[in-house]
Amino acid sequence: MNGKILVFGANSFSGQDFIDLALEDESLHVVGISRSPERSPLFLRYKLRNDLSRYSYFQLDLNKDMPRILDLIDDWQPAHIVNFAAQSEVGPSWEHPEHWFRTNCVSLAQLVNHISRRKFIRKYLHVSSPEVYGTCRGVVREDAPFNPSTPYAVSKASADMLLATYHRQFGLPLVTVRSTNVYGARQQLFKIIPRSFIHIRLGKKIHLHGGGTAIKSYIHIRDISRGELAVLTDGREGSIYHLSPDEGISVRDLVERICDRMSASFDKATIGVDERPGQDAAYVIDSNLARTELGWSPEIGLEDGLDDVARWIDTYWNQIVRQPFDYEHKP
Repeated sequence: MNGKILVFGANSFSGQDFIDLALEDESLHVVGISRSPERSPLFLRYKLRNDLSRYSYFQLDLNKDMPRILDLIDDWQPAHIVNFAAQSEVGPSWEHPEHWFRTNCVSLAQLVNHISRRKFIRKYLHVSSPEVYGTCRGVVREDAPFNPSTPYAVSKASADMLLATYHRQFGLPLVTVRSTNVYGARQQLFKIIPRSFIHIRLGKKIHLHGGGTAIKSYIHIRDISRGELAVLTDGREGSIYHLSPDEGISVRDLVERICDRMSASFDKATIGVDERPGQDAAYVIDSNLARTELGWSPEIGLEDGLDDVARWIDTYWNQIVRQPFDYEHKP
């Protein structure tokens, strides 16, 4: 693949890692768009690169700056667009669901209505979520019915249906990725894996919602970025691809592993709290399609991935302790 890639959500955990991977290909030029100012290497891996001449960043908000964004698309004419931008937290979506629908559906509708008519776009990759299925147990394939259980999940399901409609009616060159629980260095600090490492070091209790019984499928961010790039390059238009590890693990067992690594008592380091409304019991999905069609498979096991997070926290500890540890909602 060569040419130009436009990445929405460039400052997001997933967006920044995808950009870093894309920049390894010297034939690619990347433009990143996010609503927040560009951040430091603490959260942006690509900032460690010596040469960023093939990357440009624009601070633009999908909800406020759409005319400028559409002008940028028409002026730059990217061959590929990757969209990570979304209101993505589950629990807070109950408090202001309209914010989730504004970003994930209304602004997306404006964007897709524009790009579906631009012939220079060869592929549009949309990052969805397995939460559109609700609880995922057993063999959950890409054609599983929607059964969302939170406003966030409903907004993502609505977005997926909208995009599929534009693909059918106007030939939008759509490919969709749904990946399970992504983790790794530079993840938001309120997420369970970095939060567990940080709270143990600070002597703070780790809250286990519902006792940590929910089953998650943790997969390293670089494996996801590799899969997304493979989908963007070789994925069939109109297709959905799952990216997931070989097996799931309960949140409780995951935190227990982290405690063991840090020689901390699990019972002293954790406290059980009420489960969040609409929390699905499991996210275990089948990724056979990506493995057989694209030759993709995860390469970084959980233990090596946890090592990656631990090294990042050690390296940036003095900066990390000055960061907020809780989710901060921005409408």
